[in-house]
Amino acid sequence: MYRLTNVVKHYDWGSMTAIPTFLGAEADGRPVAEVWMGAHPDGPSRVRGRSLRDVIDDDPAGTVGPRVSARFGDRLPYLFKVLAASRPLSLQVHPNADQAREGFAREEAAGVARHAPERSFHDDQHKPEMLYALTRFEGLSGFRQPRRVIELLDGIVGPLAAQIRDTLVADPTRTGIQRAFELTVCRRGEVSREEIDETARSCEARLDALEDGGPGARAYGTLVALAHWYPTDPGAIASILLNRFSLAPGEAMYVPAGVVHAYLGGLGLEIMASSDNVLRAGITPKHVDVEALLACTVYDDGAPSRPSVVPGAEGKPDVVRPPADEFALAVIRPTASSRVHYATQDGPRIVICTAGAVALRTAGGAEVALTKGETVFVRHDEGRLEVRGEGEAVMAFVP
Repeated sequence: MYRLTNVVKHYDWGSMTAIPTFLGAEADGRPVAEVWMGAHPDGPSRVRGRSLRDVIDDDPAGTVGPRVSARFGDRLPYLFKVLAASRPLSLQVHPNADQAREGFAREEAAGVARHAPERSFHDDQHKPEMLYALTRFEGLSGFRQPRRVIELLDGIVGPLAAQIRDTLVADPTRTGIQRAFELTVCRRGEVSREEIDETARSCEARLDALEDGGPGARAYGTLVALAHWYPTDPGAIASILLNRFSLAPGEAMYVPAGVVHAYLGGLGLEIMASSDNVLRAGITPKHVDVEALLACTVYDDGAPSRPSVVPGAEGKPDVVRPPADEFALAVIRPTASSRVHYATQDGPRIVICTAGAVALRTAGGAEVALTKGETVFVRHDEGRLEVRGEGEAVMAFVP
């Protein structure tokens, strides 16, 4: 097992305190948005001064194992993160596997620099992802049913809001949703601050007229909040097209490729295929690749995907397994009087302690103790884990 030193990302939507507090570190006045745990080239974890990616390259058979290598190559197929949002992230979509390969090849051939602001495809991998909440976590994911959007916009003023409603009244199907979403994306830079403010004030008036927690309150409140953060961005109005969700600690949400989503606030663990491909749709000052975005978006309506946390039998962890080939999570809660054996005996694993303290012992005899916020990479050839202590650990693994 290898203790990891992980890369910290300071994006402006991050929290000043949530991740430092979780890690037991001093806040330095900068927003801390993400901690990357993995081997992605844009932020690989380090092992004794070396990149985890290099450690895996030196011995893929021992670190990754034959089963995972046969499916994904000699690499770690997932990227694990701690994520803390104190303000909304951009509305965004991730590409599927074919779109990622084609988009990456296209931008490479065009000579677009890997870290250029206008770059959309930073690698050739798709990016399904799952968020596991450590605190209450808020967000948007997937399109609402068209008739529900029509109801919410009834009486809400503003030209773009009226256009969206009229579009859906004329065609309350996925095609209507597509056209309504395209309206908001294609009008970036055209919608005035006054128009967005007009719609936000109309939603505030509707909120004032509703009883606390009445139908539509969260949709209107979200639009108002986003208009505050992004007063010139039509993505604030686009939010009313999307499902609002809340996760309690210990709950999870899965985002397949093509699903429009945005995280609004909270602390959680995010796991995804090892990719950094993000196509932004709104509530962002960053580049929006309209053509690629619209080509990658899935326009079906439906509730957000909420993978079940499957309780483990005695001596086994709970497991959260979304419909993704690259990753799943095991939630391990040993006590002073019990030990948890994790049955999976192959593949690369990353373990993070999320509460209290735990001690890990592998079938190969390696031992390590973790306190809250500490992480370790477990090699394939170390076999099964035994976890002791009083606390909680979450383990990423390849199912």
